[in-house]
Amino acid sequence: MVEPARVYLSLGSNINRQQNITSALNSLATHFGEVRISPVYESESVGFDGSPFYNLVALIHTTLGVGDLVDTLHAIEEAHGRTRQEKKFASRTLDIDVLTYGELTGVVDGVELPRDEIEHHAFVLKPLVDMAPEELHPGLKISYRQLLAERDLSEQKLHQIPFQWPH
Repeated sequence: MVEPARVYLSLGSNINRQQNITSALNSLATHFGEVRISPVYESESVGFDGSPFYNLVALIHTTLGVGDLVDTLHAIEEAHGRTRQEKKFASRTLDIDVLTYGELTGVVDGVELPRDEIEHHAFVLKPLVDMAPEELHPGLKISYRQLLAERDLSEQKLHQIPFQWPH
């Protein structure tokens, strides 16, 4: 029997944010069972002029391989109105990215692990610190808390919002 992998996901939305994030979490729970979530943060859009995002990190466990997991996440995004021809920096109904997949590093099924956004975006790193402050980044082998302390992400403004899930 294959041991389920511990997977951290980044979720974001700046279109119908509350509805899309809640629905996405429900979809993740349907596919993967228990889902743990970080606090939800509101952040400014990065790389374009757009409405603020809701961002959070979710923890799931899965026996799916990386490629099959990404296919499932893409299907969830598409069910929420996401289209793939969007620019890299654009408004999103839903964006779900694999941050880490167990201890895997490097390119696996076309996915760079761990995702480099962990190191560069407060809206990814801060919720990850909230969930797993002492867990080690698979590539850097330092805790997420230490990584946050070493990065100057102060210009990236985050505001924690009240968010209840499940209702």
